[in-house]
Amino acid sequence: MSINRPVATALAAALCLLTAACGSSSDATAGDSTTEAASKSGYPVTIDNCGVKQTFEKAPSRVVVMNGASVAEVSTLLALGLGDRIVANQQSYGASEVPGRAAAIKKLPTGDVKLNEAYDIPREAMLGLRPDLVLSVTTYGFDQKNGFATRDQLKQVGAASYVSPQGCDDDPSKMTIADSYRLLRDMGRIFNVSDKAEKLIAASEKNIAAVSDKVKGKKKPKVMVLFSNMTMGSNDFSSIFSRGIVNDILAKAGASNAFESAATTTFADLSKEKVAATDVDAVVVIAYNDPNPAAYARKLLKEFPQWPAAKNNTYVTVSDSMYLGPSNDLAVQKIAEKLHPDAF
Repeated sequence: MSINRPVATALAAALCLLTAACGSSSDATAGDSTTEAASKSGYPVTIDNCGVKQTFEKAPSRVVVMNGASVAEVSTLLALGLGDRIVANQQSYGASEVPGRAAAIKKLPTGDVKLNEAYDIPREAMLGLRPDLVLSVTTYGFDQKNGFATRDQLKQVGAASYVSPQGCDDDPSKMTIADSYRLLRDMGRIFNVSDKAEKLIAASEKNIAAVSDKVKGKKKPKVMVLFSNMTMGSNDFSSIFSRGIVNDILAKAGASNAFESAATTTFADLSKEKVAATDVDAVVVIAYNDPNPAAYARKLLKEFPQWPAAKNNTYVTVSDSMYLGPSNDLAVQKIAEKLHPDAF
């Protein structure tokens, strides 16, 4: 189950940003991002993000995207056609359901900075990049005790900052597809491309509604969702999703999470015995810089031959579409087509 120690440590440190276990910033307040009315030209735009109000007089042109084991922020910018605004990006899954996206992310500048122990951009390096907007998955990325530039320090050098939806309290267990749309809308307003953001959202909603309609009323398979070849906790299986956006995606695809009750946090840390005792009808493996997630899925099914999933060889591999980001509709469709082939 485990991968080599340096890589496992890197992923665990990064994924820590996505779980409540990391703790939250002392000056963060939970709450939705809202945007006040702007003039006909699109500016000024004021964003209230995690209790911090910031006014944009023009579109940012030097954007830094922090790691956080996410590709939601960089993928959202690329989907909106804003790749040329990025001066440093630390996000990559190495794969994507969107043709060409992984390659486009790989081509983005990294800023040539030396990352800290959390595998992200430390304060001095961040300030040296001269950003005018810094995107972080959670408030963890702006916490001084972790060696990062705070939102106030960034403001002092003329840089705005943004924490993604459900990142205010560092708890993505409450995340839904609506948060992906909120990220799109906020970036659309900040960069004055709201029309494009709304078109992307409308297309996604239409695609998901069409899929959900086809699987309506069908029996919902119990699904296990986990990252391939990754351990983050003390047990053999510590990267199993229990809560969060994956449950919304599964529901839209006509399925349910077999481990939803296993934890109240985003991830469940389970023993092999607990996993073996759970009925699993299908497995969804998320590729995080893994070139062959299907091999991991097959290995998993072989390890638990008693599962209905193993007997029917039912698994799906996905990557960035399974988490916060602009492409959740692709995960919904891919999973639904595999679990309910007769509906398509």
